[in-house]
Amino acid sequence: MVIIGGGAAGIATAASLHKREPSLKIAIIEPSGTHYYQPGWTMVGGGVFDPEQTAREMARVMPDYVSWIRQSAAAFEPGDNTVILADGSRIKYVFLVVAAGLQLDWDGVEGLSDTLGRNGVTSNYRFDLAPYTWELVQQLRSGKALFTQPPMPIKCAGAPQKAMYLSCSEWQKRGVLKDIDVHFHNAGGVLFGVAEYVPALMEYVERYGISLDLNERLTAVDGSAKTATFATENGSKTVEFDMLHVCPPQSAPDFIKSSPLAGEGGWVDVDQETLRHARYDNVFALGDCSNTPNAKTAAAARKQAPIVASNLIATILGKPLPSRYDGYGSCPLTVEHGKIVLAEFGYGGKLLPSFPGWALDGRKPTRRAWVLKADVLPRIYWEAMLKGREWLVKPGHVG
Repeated sequence: MVIIGGGAAGIATAASLHKREPSLKIAIIEPSGTHYYQPGWTMVGGGVFDPEQTAREMARVMPDYVSWIRQSAAAFEPGDNTVILADGSRIKYVFLVVAAGLQLDWDGVEGLSDTLGRNGVTSNYRFDLAPYTWELVQQLRSGKALFTQPPMPIKCAGAPQKAMYLSCSEWQKRGVLKDIDVHFHNAGGVLFGVAEYVPALMEYVERYGISLDLNERLTAVDGSAKTATFATENGSKTVEFDMLHVCPPQSAPDFIKSSPLAGEGGWVDVDQETLRHARYDNVFALGDCSNTPNAKTAAAARKQAPIVASNLIATILGKPLPSRYDGYGSCPLTVEHGKIVLAEFGYGGKLLPSFPGWALDGRKPTRRAWVLKADVLPRIYWEAMLKGREWLVKPGHVG
């Protein structure tokens, strides 16, 4: 059993497989020496978490029952059941799980890479930049703050908004928000893709005095001049800024795009319910790298991992695939310090709340959802998800 990727999806899948069949021989291909809890970077940028809370040495979270191949995957030969590594060596597999995440295309915006981390340009999408977001928020007392969102798909579609709301909450608390012109430049045509959550979000847009600039895509940044250029429905426009928070364009990793495993858009081509590859029965994929039409979040990977494990074990035994993925994803939208709109939904935007409405109504901002995000979910991630404890995500069987 070979798993590509030692992030949330890869390690969670290894843990769920080992839980079901401890005799499996599992190898994880992962070059990084650090494992990140990426959902925590929003909180770092909002001054809630310290960066160190979101990172651990990979050796501490890599299960002792797997063989860790500390290299990058470079290519696939699924017809020969082979993965080719960056150094040219070849790894044979009987079954393959692709959990390689996605890539952030910083160079997809002209001039962006040259000015990240200075000139007021930041992003919570990088571990080393999230602290700079908080630094800028603390320093800014007047001027113009821009927050951008590229075309879908991206990981955690609410993250660009989360950065904006937490920043506004801090500025409001300090009494300077009235002197800051806040703009949300979204390449999409709506504030959020699931309509039921929009009313609560719009209340905060209005409370903070945010200008919504929809159908506007960031194309270039000039850090020294402090200007950002956007493609609009009518051409383009250039805007001055004092602070710019960028969510970069995102895509499938290049080595997946160019492989036989890729489908439309370059993502791994899988059945959206079983997560098995459309053409290779001994290949599964999950997490951000697959073409399933769900929100790309850690919550989605947490739900997918036991389903992949269950269906993969059935494949090994020559049995029908017993488990189905309903597209569940979660996006805890931090609308102010201390309150969150907990968006939980599946395929087609169907609401899939984890709690009854009387306990936690995700369509409204609540303190309970904040506690869940700030205190409970990190513990679930480190102590449950990465260790095969399938709390609230144990797959049901069909048929």
